[in-house]
Amino acid sequence: MIGNTNKEPKYVPEIKGALRNHLIEMPAVIRDASGIKIFGKRIKSLVFTTDVAIIKNTNADAIIAVYPFTPQPIITEALMLAADVPVFCGVGGGITQGMRVINLALDAEFKGAMGVVVNAPTSNEIVSKLRNTVDIPIIVTVVSENDDFEGRIEAGANILNVSGGKNTAEIVRNVRKKFPDFPIIATGGPTTESIKETIIAGANAITYTPPSSGEIFSELMVKYRSDKE
Repeated sequence: MIGNTNKEPKYVPEIKGALRNHLIEMPAVIRDASGIKIFGKRIKSLVFTTDVAIIKNTNADAIIAVYPFTPQPIITEALMLAADVPVFCGVGGGITQGMRVINLALDAEFKGAMGVVVNAPTSNEIVSKLRNTVDIPIIVTVVSENDDFEGRIEAGANILNVSGGKNTAEIVRNVRKKFPDFPIIATGGPTTESIKETIIAGANAITYTPPSSGEIFSELMVKYRSDKE
C-alpha cells in the first residue's frame, strides 16, 4: 500500500532554551487554518504588534505591524531588523493618503517586507497604483459587510484583512460565499471558540493580538512578589 494511513498525530520534537522559554505562543487552534502560501512560505498565524520585544519572543508565523500613527520608514526598518519571521507592514490609507502611501509601500518592499497593509479608507485608485508599483502582496483591510470586496479585488488587492470586531466571522463568511478561493486574513478574537468560528467561516490565516509588555510584566511582578513572601 502506498502512503501513510496512520491517522495519529506525528510526534514533533521541541527544543527550548533556558533563557528563551518564556514566549508568547499562538493559540494551538490556529494550526487548523489552511494558511496562505506567500513566496513559498505557509503562514497561518500573525501576531499584531509593533513591540520589538514581543516580535523577538513569539512563535507566530509572521508579524502584522499596523499602528495608529503616520507610517515612517525608520519604524519599518526597526521592525525588519527585529523580526526573524516575515513582516507585513502598515503603510497608511487612513490618516496617510495619496502618493505617500505608495512611496511608503515601495520603501517597505526595499527594506524586506513580505507584504504591505492598507487601512479601510484607502481608495481603490490607490490600491491600483500600489499594484502597479510593488511586487509584494497588498493586504487591504475591510471592516464591514458593506465594504466593496469585489472592487478591492479588482483594484489589485491580493489578500483581504477582515477586522470587524464581533462581526468578523460573519464578514468572513460573506466574503467566502462570493469569493471561494480568495485569501483571507482575519482577527480571531480573544477565545479559542471565536478563533475556531472565524476559521470555520473561511479565514485562511488568523491575526492574534498578544498581551502588552506591560500586562506580561505585571504578571511577572506578581510572581516575583509571591516568591518573596
